[in-house]
Amino acid sequence: MEEPKPKLKLAVYWAAACGGCCVSVLDVHEKLFDVIAAADLIFWPIALDTKYSDVENMPDNYIDVTLFNGAVRNSENEHMARLLRAKSKILVAYGSCAHMGGIPGLANFSTKEDLLRRVFEDSESAINPGNLRPLPETEVKEGVLNIPVFFNDVRSLSQVVDVNYFIPGCPPQTERLLEVFTAIVTGAELPPDGSVAGADTKAQCEECVRKKSENKKITKFFRPWEIEDDGVTCFLEQGVLCMGPATRAGCGHRCIKGNAPCRGCYGPPPGATDPGAKMMSAVASIIDEKEPEAINKII
Repeated sequence: MEEPKPKLKLAVYWAAACGGCCVSVLDVHEKLFDVIAAADLIFWPIALDTKYSDVENMPDNYIDVTLFNGAVRNSENEHMARLLRAKSKILVAYGSCAHMGGIPGLANFSTKEDLLRRVFEDSESAINPGNLRPLPETEVKEGVLNIPVFFNDVRSLSQVVDVNYFIPGCPPQTERLLEVFTAIVTGAELPPDGSVAGADTKAQCEECVRKKSENKKITKFFRPWEIEDDGVTCFLEQGVLCMGPATRAGCGHRCIKGNAPCRGCYGPPPGATDPGAKMMSAVASIIDEKEPEAINKII
């Protein structure tokens, strides 16, 4: 009788992120039984009582696949990124924050000093006469307390360690996760290291079901709550910013189906290294004015 195929060892880690990516692993619903049948979850801090020391004591390359979600915001995140890289055969940047920095990456518009001052001194709810700040190391009667060092910059996972694959999304769609996991389990041919997996090569606009005209022109932009969306017409043609032109397809454009414009969580399509510049170009092309003063007013 043929011996059963050994199970994969799977890890999931949550760094600087909201937790939605961790929850998305559970969103596979009954398919989770298929995952468990093929893999043993050996490290998942929100669900398993596995300690960092347990991972540190594992041999290198002991974990077959690690889904690392979240950006690298502090020294704990960086330590775990380097540790899980050493212990994992395949390290996946799972979700927008690990992929490109995500929402935490917006903090890079400010400095560490700006952020700490705002939170601990200047915020409307702060009562801190001594302007005290948290310290990485504090001695109390019970011993020494240690907390992670807060970095000045937020980094994506690949800015810290080598990454095998990127699965974009905020969070990634569970169908895409299952596709990638199934490919790994079955031994299917995987894309080259550094590839974006579980996503399309087209832009969102190319598969969006909303109606678009050949020559879209607008004279004013609106926030979504300022107009009554007709549920049919392209958001951009209604004057609502939608990141569809600069975003990789693959999520099933679920936000748009829910009458919300795309926010770009799947990152840029291949060939568009700067989604911001691509989006600015798309916006500039639909402004229906020629005079600089009128254009500036619209912007």
